[in-house]
Amino acid sequence: MRLSTLPANTPVTAPPPARSAEVFAAPDGAFQGFVMAHLQGPVLWLQDRQSARLAGRPSLAGALPQALLMRPAHPRDVLIAAEEGLACPALSAVVAEIHGNPTALNFTATRRLALRAEAHGVTLWLIRHAARPEPSALRDRWQVTALPSAPNPDDAAAPGAPLWRVELLRARDKRPGVWVVSHEAGSDGAPDRLHFAAEPARRTPDAATGTGSAASGGGPAGGQRATG
Repeated sequence: MRLSTLPANTPVTAPPPARSAEVFAAPDGAFQGFVMAHLQGPVLWLQDRQSARLAGRPSLAGALPQALLMRPAHPRDVLIAAEEGLACPALSAVVAEIHGNPTALNFTATRRLALRAEAHGVTLWLIRHAARPEPSALRDRWQVTALPSAPNPDDAAAPGAPLWRVELLRARDKRPGVWVVSHEAGSDGAPDRLHFAAEPARRTPDAATGTGSAASGGGPAGGQRATG
């Protein structure tokens, strides 16, 4: 898949992807669609044993016909294969799924991967399953979860376009933020697109029930929460 320049009426400008990023994945598998929408050209997709058990085999045949799937047993072997793949000029990206917080995935390992990705121009997506955040040299840190699909314009009973809640937790050159992201498949040779929109404000229980400081005159009129 390829990403085109987003149209002018897109609510929020999409943050450009970094050369290396880690994605903390929810058990719902939402990361696959989000990551695949950023990929184009030949891809090396790696899974350690625990990731394969948790997330299952990615559906690459239709979405990424030029993808090579490898399933090394140990996270250490995934990191070795990822580093070798990042030095391969025939690849456009390497996706590496690792479960938990193995000792092999330390700061030095992430620094080696980040430097290799930047030196050879191959993008790295490191997918973290059931993991806690640790120091990392990768440029971006994302968290992706699934949302209910958008309404289907042709059939109200059918699912519409997929939606994700995407949070940029940390970045070297971008502001962190939270977005609702939708995917639009390209047609007639046009590239696929991701649309980023600001996440709707969540009403607090006090605001919803008309109680609390806002209702008693201690906050903005109408029970609205201050956003500034």
